[in-house]
Amino acid sequence: MRQIKLFETKKVRTHWDEKKEIWYFSVIDVIEILTASSIPKRYWSDLKKKLTKEGSELYDKIVQLKLQAEDGKMRETDVADTETLLRLIQSIPSPKAEPFKQWLAKVGYERMQEIQDPEMSLDRARESWQKLGRSEKWIQQRMTGQETRNKLTDYWKESGVQKSDEFAFLTNIIHQEWTGLTVKNHKDLKGLKTQNLRDHMSEAELIFTALAELSTRQIAETEEAKGLKQNAIAGKKGGRIAKDARMALEQKTGKNVITNENFLPPPIKIKKIDQ
Repeated sequence: MRQIKLFETKKVRTHWDEKKEIWYFSVIDVIEILTASSIPKRYWSDLKKKLTKEGSELYDKIVQLKLQAEDGKMRETDVADTETLLRLIQSIPSPKAEPFKQWLAKVGYERMQEIQDPEMSLDRARESWQKLGRSEKWIQQRMTGQETRNKLTDYWKESGVQKSDEFAFLTNIIHQEWTGLTVKNHKDLKGLKTQNLRDHMSEAELIFTALAELSTRQIAETEEAKGLKQNAIAGKKGGRIAKDARMALEQKTGKNVITNENFLPPPIKIKKIDQ
């Protein structure tokens, strides 16, 4: 399970290993936070050489996982579990070291709470969206859509779809069918890179996404779809239902459901200094 966590206002790419029940954190993201370096990859490269020269075994515990890069593609990234990351932080002089350690402990504690009480993860998501300035109406629609999405992925898992790239493939089929755009094209339209597309959808886009996924699940259940191929067929049918509804609404209102609008902060304008 890949997620984006926030330390203060900085993003940290993470991965939760369900089997081991361990968080993995992107080393580059952590280094960027602690050092405020504009080239954290170089800092990490130099630090690896230093650790190797000192005979530290710390680098041996670094693993690689595919995380989403700035260009939106999944790339191999150095990650560390909490224990390794805490030891790594000791090698990085930073005034943010202690606050970050406390943040790590909080992330681990919250995950244990969420495992015992799944509703807590929804509460935290709501809190995060509120901090980002989303309206209560938008938040409710986002959470309703997430519940619909979860029920669909649960069905996929039960019907033999397991791999993350298979989930992405099916999601893209549904999305392209109702929007006419691939997920990547939709993100490009909104000017997004690593951001979650659904977090930048309008209320209408969220509603039609939920309709497409609800229709897909109910069709798949009715047809008892199994495996990737049969679920892909159900996905096209479900997406078509949402597409027809979208086109009917657009014809009545004269407004496009799919837009380039997003919730990104406006770019900072830098004033030129007169010479």
